[in-house]
Formats: sequence, structure tokens, C-alpha cells
Amino acid sequence: MRFEGRLRRIAMRFVWAAIALTWLVVLGLVGWAGCALYIDLPPGWQLACTILFAAVIAVSLVWGRTRRRRLSLCLLSFAAVLVWWLTLRPSNDRPWQSDVDRTAWVEINGNQVTIHNVRNFGYRTETDYTPNWEVRTYDMTQIKAADLFLTFWGSPWIAHPIISFQFGDNQHVAFSIETRKVIGDSYSAFRGFFRQYELIYIVADERDVIRLRTNYRSGEEVYLYRTAVSSEATRAIFLDYLRSLNALRDQPQFYNAVTSNCTSNIRIHTGAASGTLPPWDWRLLLNGESEEYAYQHGRLAGNLPFDQLKAQADINEAARAADESADFSALIRRNRSGFP
Repeated sequence: MRFEGRLRRIAMRFVWAAIALTWLVVLGLVGWAGCALYIDLPPGWQLACTILFAAVIAVSLVWGRTRRRRLSLCLLSFAAVLVWWLTLRPSNDRPWQSDVDRTAWVEINGNQVTIHNVRNFGYRTETDYTPNWEVRTYDMTQIKAADLFLTFWGSPWIAHPIISFQFGDNQHVAFSIETRKVIGDSYSAFRGFFRQYELIYIVADERDVIRLRTNYRSGEEVYLYRTAVSSEATRAIFLDYLRSLNALRDQPQFYNAVTSNCTSNIRIHTGAASGTLPPWDWRLLLNGESEEYAYQHGRLAGNLPFDQLKAQADINEAARAADESADFSALIRRNRSGFP
């Protein structure tokens, strides 16, 4: 009898734990739905609809006769918001900020690749610049390597990765996957979980997209690593990036802080090139640790312990010294482990 009573108590603990976990998930979904209404609805509708949604949830929780009915009403309310949210559509036709008002696109003729709208702005400050969009041609038989830039601006857990491809001895083109912001907008990590931003692939000269971060923005530290990816794999990854350029030009997509961001899309391009997605790791979400993840999987060149490799990868001082030099890309790579 004692043994049966103990089993019954253990079973009840599991039941209550399951009920608590179910409610935690449901309330999390309901909370997300309320935030989606408040953030993604047009101004003027946000507050009223969010209050109405909260009232519906409160009534469901207070006057639902059974636990199952309360759960069902909450889930139905969440589902109704989700259905609406999925009807939101991205657009290429908005009043964009001038640094993202053009999308890059590409023409491929054999091994010759012509990229339109390569950004190469002349900066005086972070927000004061002379726009300059260029058309550049690259010979894919000359592709040599892919390099990883990681930018930190606050938390050591969060970074912004930029992939740059090298052609020949010193020709580089950088790809930065970002949010496409309208005039007057600013980036919010929280809003990035909703449908607030379109996705953009900025294709740029390193003197633009890297020097902007090292020389003009305050509080940003940029690290540079040579990847250990072969030239054949680098070419395949580059081609997959190019396919995304034209796809986004024809069919815009939303940015999402988890599923479609600066790091997750790099993983997708790498997987598409190799035929297998790299293994998932929590450091791909908290991407400030992604450099250590890449190092542990043998994807960074340089015969140094990781701490030493990272210490010598900081390029801010070299980038400020190089500044507007035509050899900017070569100068920021000089005497760094992993680079020829």
C-alpha cells in the first residue's frame, strides 16, 4: 500500500508538472500574440486591439468553466492573431533610409558575375555621407577565400557577422545581412521578433561596410578571421548568396531575429552549398559566441589557441590607420594569423 501510494504521488507530480508546463507555453503564446497586435498593427489600432485581446483572454481565464475550456479559448485567441499575422506581406516599396534604398542584384555570364548596387559610400560621420552605388564585375575562377568579420557593440553575447569574399590578390566584396529600415526607424532587437523589418543583403566595399563600424560608429569592435573553407566551397557559398540577391529583389522577405537573421542565413547558405546544414548550436542564436563555435569545428584558419586568435583578430586600430587607403583591405589583414 505504501508503495502504491508513493507511485500515486509521483504520478500526480508529473501530472501537475505537465499542467504547469502547458499553461506556461499557452501563456507564452498569448503574450506573443498581444505583442504582435501592439507592434504590427497600424498606428491607431494598436492599443485598442491589444486591450480588447487582453480582455478576451481575461474573460476566458476567469469565466471558463473547466481547465480544458480555458486552455481552448486561449489557444483559439492565439490562433486568430496568428492567422492575421501571417497575412502581413513584406514590400520593396517603402520610404527607405538612403543607405538601404537600393537592393543589390546580379547577372551571371559563365564565370563572370556582375553585381549591381554595390554600396561604396563616402562617410564624414555615421549619418553624414555621400551615397555611391556601383556596378562591379568579379571572375569566379579567381575566388580564393571567404573571411568572417564579427562586430560587437554592447553585450558580448550578441554580434553582427559579415562575410567577405576575396578574388585574386586584393579584391574583396562584403555581404552584410541586415534589417531594411524606413526613414525615421531604428533597430530594436525586440521588434525583430515580429514583422517590423524587411530583410536586405547589403553588398559593399569593405571601406564602406567595415570602415563604417570601425571608424565612424562609437563603441563597436570588429574582429576579422580567415575561414578554413576551400576555394571550391567558397565559390558554392558565394553563388548561393547571389541567388538570394535576385530572389529578394523579386520577392521581399521579412527579417526575423530567430529564423531569418544575419547569422541563421549564413548557416543556410553554408548548408545549401554543401548539401547539409551545419549542426545547430546555441551559439548560433547568441552569436557573440559563434566565432568560438566556428573555431571548435575547424572553420577558422590560424594555428593559434582560440584566445590568442581572437586577441589578434581585433582590427579597429588597423582600420583607423588605413582609413581611406586604396589598400584598406590588405592593411587590415596584414600580419594576422591565418592570412597569407
